[in-house]
Amino acid sequence: MPIRAYTFLIITTLLWGGNTVVGKLAVGHISPMLLNFSRWTIAAGLILAISLPQIRKDWPLLRAKWWLFLAFGALGYTAFNAFLYSALQYTSAVNAAIEQGGIPVLIFVINFLFFRIPVSPWQIVGFLISFLGVALTAAHGDLASLLSLTLNYGDGLMLLAVLVYALYTIGLRWKPPVHWKSMMAAAAIGGSISGLPLVLWEAGEGALIMPDRLGWGIIVYTTLFPSLVSQILYIAGVEGIGANRAGLFINLVPVFGTLLSVAFIGEHLQVFHMLALVLVLGGIAIAERGKPKAVATSA
Repeated sequence: MPIRAYTFLIITTLLWGGNTVVGKLAVGHISPMLLNFSRWTIAAGLILAISLPQIRKDWPLLRAKWWLFLAFGALGYTAFNAFLYSALQYTSAVNAAIEQGGIPVLIFVINFLFFRIPVSPWQIVGFLISFLGVALTAAHGDLASLLSLTLNYGDGLMLLAVLVYALYTIGLRWKPPVHWKSMMAAAAIGGSISGLPLVLWEAGEGALIMPDRLGWGIIVYTTLFPSLVSQILYIAGVEGIGANRAGLFINLVPVFGTLLSVAFIGEHLQVFHMLALVLVLGGIAIAERGKPKAVATSA
């Protein structure tokens, strides 16, 4: 049982839940594109400082596949967070939480359509159960309230965020065989480079908001944890159990986001929070136990 990969992915989703919370707190304290660019630029500097010896070893492959690392950074780092932070300017955390639950669906569908990766009936059941937990959390215990949600500009941005992160997760199958330090450094630089034009666009639109004290605190958090620690752990988790199974853990993000809101924003912990957590974890367990068996081939 790949306990190590599970642990990596649970910690990853905990940190991502925190990213959603601080992204909402950032509204009015730092503009979305500046936050995104700042976190990846600082993260790139930090990872470069500890990775130069390894980068020298991997340089031939990094140079040959530079466009791929730029794409990883542009999709998984810049595009996802730019869409997320922008969406939180216009839509509620409830909507954003539900829509992030669509990431595993897209991973399953795209992998099946383009790569014919098999999906068992029990995996589908597990996904539906875990998604029910996501919906219960987002609806604050009242599933009927989901019917009243409307799709606005922010929801459209979140759907784009969902799409690009699903593509990033699937794209990790083509990650060149470089050390994780080199992977992180190259992708973070790609995130910084691709984020700069968005800051210039934001400034040109007159929407640039320089960070205040809280804004700087949010930059520090997003740089150290969602940018560095979680990305390293997510890459390791995908390598350990594959994109389909790793993607299912993303359903924990809104659950952890709720729990972090209880701890740091003062919301009350209710019975449905715990029930939702049981559903999400139970769905993951069912999907894991029901994964297609490997077919033996003769030599």
